[in-house]
Amino acid sequence: MRNTGKATTLESRFPLLAVEHNCIISKDADITACFRVHLPELFTVASAEYDAIHSAWHKAIKTLPDYSIIHKQDWYIKESYAPDIAQYGLSFLAKSYQQHFNERPFLNHYCYLFLTKTTKERMRMQSNFSSLCKGVLIPKEIRDKEAVRRFMEAVAQFERIINDSGFIKLERLTEDDIIGASDKQGLLEQYLTLSREAGTAMQDIALGSEDVRIGNKRLCLHTLSDTDDLPGTVSANTRYEKLSTDRSDCLLSFAAPVGLLLSCNHIYNQYLFLDNSDENLRKFEKSARNMHSLARYSRANQINKEWIEKYLNEAHSFGLSSIRAHFNVMAWSDDPNELKKIKNDTGSALALMECKTRHNTIDVAALYWAAMPGNAGDFPSEESFYTFIEPALCFFTEETNYQSSPSPFGIKMADRLTGKPIHLDISDLPMKRGIITNRNKFILGPSGSGKSFFTNHMVRQYYEQGAHVLLVDTGNSYQGLCELIKGKTKGEDGVYFTYTEDNPIAFNPFYTDDGVFDIEKRESIKTLILTLWKRDDEPPKRSEEVALSNAVSGYIDRIKQDDEYPSFNGFYEYVKGDYKMVLEEKQVREKDFDLANFLNVLEPYYKGGEYDYLLNSNKQLDLLSKRFIVFEIDAIKDHKILFPIVTIIIMEVFINKMRRLKGVRKLILIEEAWKAIAKEGMAEYIKYLFKTVRKFFGEAIVVTQEVDDIIQSPIVKESIINNSDCKILLDQRKYMNKFDDIQAMLGLTDKEKAQVLSINMNNDPSRLYKEVWIGLGGTHSAVYATEVSLEEYLAYTTEETEKLEVMQLASELDGNVEQAIKRIALQRREKASNY
Repeated sequence: MRNTGKATTLESRFPLLAVEHNCIISKDADITACFRVHLPELFTVASAEYDAIHSAWHKAIKTLPDYSIIHKQDWYIKESYAPDIAQYGLSFLAKSYQQHFNERPFLNHYCYLFLTKTTKERMRMQSNFSSLCKGVLIPKEIRDKEAVRRFMEAVAQFERIINDSGFIKLERLTEDDIIGASDKQGLLEQYLTLSREAGTAMQDIALGSEDVRIGNKRLCLHTLSDTDDLPGTVSANTRYEKLSTDRSDCLLSFAAPVGLLLSCNHIYNQYLFLDNSDENLRKFEKSARNMHSLARYSRANQINKEWIEKYLNEAHSFGLSSIRAHFNVMAWSDDPNELKKIKNDTGSALALMECKTRHNTIDVAALYWAAMPGNAGDFPSEESFYTFIEPALCFFTEETNYQSSPSPFGIKMADRLTGKPIHLDISDLPMKRGIITNRNKFILGPSGSGKSFFTNHMVRQYYEQGAHVLLVDTGNSYQGLCELIKGKTKGEDGVYFTYTEDNPIAFNPFYTDDGVFDIEKRESIKTLILTLWKRDDEPPKRSEEVALSNAVSGYIDRIKQDDEYPSFNGFYEYVKGDYKMVLEEKQVREKDFDLANFLNVLEPYYKGGEYDYLLNSNKQLDLLSKRFIVFEIDAIKDHKILFPIVTIIIMEVFINKMRRLKGVRKLILIEEAWKAIAKEGMAEYIKYLFKTVRKFFGEAIVVTQEVDDIIQSPIVKESIINNSDCKILLDQRKYMNKFDDIQAMLGLTDKEKAQVLSINMNNDPSRLYKEVWIGLGGTHSAVYATEVSLEEYLAYTTEETEKLEVMQLASELDGNVEQAIKRIALQRREKASNY
């Protein structure tokens, strides 16, 4: 049989001539400026922000001259996560995390914008005039140099308007970005191979009448090229039902169903053609008159006349520009069965937008060819429809997938849609950019919401990046992680204190290694004594505060002069003796400072008293060099005297680190213990801690699960919430009826409320994770997934049976928690694989 197929070289049909000054020049003398587009992240944009983005596009497009083409091209490519397991210095848990996500599939998004200046004649060309149909392509000369200059000025204005919007960023593509280099694949090569993998070789391109094939990849094309295909109404955004509640709306752009929500390899092309608007309207006026003349012969003509007049009325009433538009989804696969599924999925995505599904099998080759970067002038005009700029822009996708922070410091979280690991900096980079003014964090989540998993995951990564971590816990949440660190560092780190009757926690608040009593140390001592002296409902008088301050200062002076060993006993004796004489000399009245009452209340902490061990320790704890310390005080959490005192003394340990460790990151995380120090008399102390820690490269983190605590306590609001620019919330559905109060207390916007209420609403059942909302400075917020490896789970777990299993096996292995976790994880994986 005779072969009727016609083969030719790509070079002979290639429509582009050169890349000069970072612009693509076509053989038909079209000029295209190319940009990489950075869009906001998925699920982080509110209704007003979508409107602002829509308005920015509109203003920018209005700057472009007639016979320009805006071609926005969004690539959605299936990729697999490739961890750097060989990276130097990775810990056991960090390696297990990377291995857990090894080859995790996800949909990556790349967005480009091409602004093309063409001619009136080229804008009217149909598919039979495509460069594919020409025998020879003879390069044309650019004659109107002034038009080119005006176009480039307009492009610069376009770029400025979009970048000034604050939501979208345009980045000009360089020559290497477009055509590639020896070690880099260019955009044109990527398009002609439909692959972004480095080293992909060019393959045969079969452009048939019904079938288009790039190598083994077969194209499937759906188009929106007729007004009959479009929905009755469009908007800048739409409600995403899966993450919305009756109290909140989760919003996405109108075209999101054919963007990141369509999980296959595809390109979404969006075209706007700027003809001469006045000329278009004159054509419509003429057409309307003709339809009016023929209306008596056909009802269809009468209806067409009404539609045309409606279009003209809109244009003239609101000063709208008449343009043409076209949108298409170009998907592909090398598997015929998968291609059928992709075809159905794409049709369903368009149906979600209330568009009629039109699977194009006629102009596939011409549309693929015209979508080549820089070749929009080859677009067949019969595939476009008339509209206005505003409704056409509703079909632009306006969000991208979650992006990793460029900062070297941060924590690993996961993309809530695909599960891809994300490097997230919620401390340093936001400070540098002015998004937050302190690194403090407030964490709220009910029991079972995954709060302990998130905090374990966060502090472990802080520790591995060189931070000093001090934890005040009331539920053994960090025991597993602490024991693991202790075993790994051979006892150098991973210090675990717990309060028992036989071995109570004891300190000496007057002791300093260097003998320096600065303002922080003095304030800490005064706050401690004030807590011992006064009840919660008994605020001190000003005269009492002055007297106490003088007593502390007098005792410190005595220590320095006499080289006396400092202790609470020594302070008590000083007040009882020398300071009593000072008060008598000053004629301080009893009603201003009742010395007898003061000594009587403090007597239990003096030698021979019930709590004489608490503040007179002769064994000084060397915790300055320990980088991971846990104080577990569950045994005394309900003790009205011991709990607040021990908590304050622990704070003193942190303040000592804060003052003396210069240039070292420090973190204090306080679980429910904060309630003991958030009393009326302690407000100034905790406010001081939260305000001061930022000056010493530190951060204070408070964790709570009782929503009533934050709603009812003004101390919490003044001291903690107002000084925590990073707020972290977990699943709040248990507090749904109280959430309005939480929103008001935390100062959450409606957008942030919608994000919080969407937590865990549409989790992937094939993955084990809990979601968490992180808000920074009231301006940046998103929901992330806390997904960990099995090894990390066993280190973090708070389930009693699982903790016992790990600790018992570790005791059999000479206390090696890491080996115990490895063995249990291996056993569980083998068991799971047998099912």
